[in-house]
Amino acid sequence: MLRYKILIGPTLRAHKFAAQQVEAHVACAVINRMTQLGRPTSQRVR
Repeated sequence: MLRYKILIGPTLRAHKFAAQQVEAHVACAVINRMTQLGRPTSQRVR
């Protein structure tokens, strides 16, 4: 939640509930993508 608040902001900007849901989904998608890009690719060593 801290990462969300730092990157996106502490409040939703949309007024209608449906738009707030979309805004939250987009914000989560952005954070997930940034996390995925920063995660190292690991391979199993045998």
